[in-house]
Amino acid sequence: MQFKDYYQTLGVARTATEADIKKAFRKLARKYHPDVSKEKDAEQRMQEVNEAYAVLSDPEKRAAYDQVGRGYQPGQDFRPPPDWDAGFEFAGQGSGPGEAADFSDFFAELFGRKGRGGGFGRRGDGFRTAGADHHSKVMLDLEDAFHGATRRVSLRAPRLDGQGHLVMDTRDLTVKIPKGIRAGQTIRLAGQGAPGSGGAAAGDLLLEVHFQPHPRFRVAGGDLHLDLPVAPWEAALGAVIAVEMPDGPLKVRIPAGAQSGQVLRVRGKGIPSQPPGDLLIAVRVVLPPADSPKARELYERMARELAFDPRQHGSHDHA
Repeated sequence: MQFKDYYQTLGVARTATEADIKKAFRKLARKYHPDVSKEKDAEQRMQEVNEAYAVLSDPEKRAAYDQVGRGYQPGQDFRPPPDWDAGFEFAGQGSGPGEAADFSDFFAELFGRKGRGGGFGRRGDGFRTAGADHHSKVMLDLEDAFHGATRRVSLRAPRLDGQGHLVMDTRDLTVKIPKGIRAGQTIRLAGQGAPGSGGAAAGDLLLEVHFQPHPRFRVAGGDLHLDLPVAPWEAALGAVIAVEMPDGPLKVRIPAGAQSGQVLRVRGKGIPSQPPGDLLIAVRVVLPPADSPKARELYERMARELAFDPRQHGSHDHA
């Protein structure tokens, strides 16, 4: 997928005001509108202009685009980094299903996903209108799901100032993290969304939980995946190994004859949700180096006395 420079498409600077963007759009619309334009590629150019304007005229989309697009050149291969939108507080309607379909894959990748739109409508009756819900993605440590925690979360919300420049407001919130929460679940902070009108209640702030990458565990729903290095004798003879979990050490039994790549499931030792997830351990047999006379002697003795042919053994396994 290629990066699109929406500022270049409209011919405006990255510091352009709301008025600058509207003026540039109207000028290009007069030039490329298919009903009046004589340009041979008018329809395609008009679609590109519409897409650029849909992003840059919306403070939330523009702020997100500015965040993810730093350092990219037009046409450069582009993949948004994981969790690039974490910490943004979104209040708008986002993209409707038709809008993402009409525009490029680049637009759909950034703005066509659920989470920055869909269901952000206002609710109310008469002159009393409840405030809209706000949405954000927050990154937590895996340990928070095991213990529960109270965390300080910083969110950034885009808006236009009095001159039409895009600015970012930051607010800090204290959030209680419940024990057992999983990635993708939502923490609701009542009354922390948009204010209501006519005395109606404010909207809520919905925080979608994701986990920071962990140096040892991979999270899949409530399950945890772990690669566990074991010595050859531990795999061959069996062993009990202490595995350091987010909530303390866990003794895991390695069965005799375990093979590298074999997956062991320890039920109920994943994220402590209801029901709890499992711990899945991938055995990885690690050979000690033959870097001393004693080590070489042991390997040579094994080669003589075990008469083991791993290729013949493997062929029998797959016969």
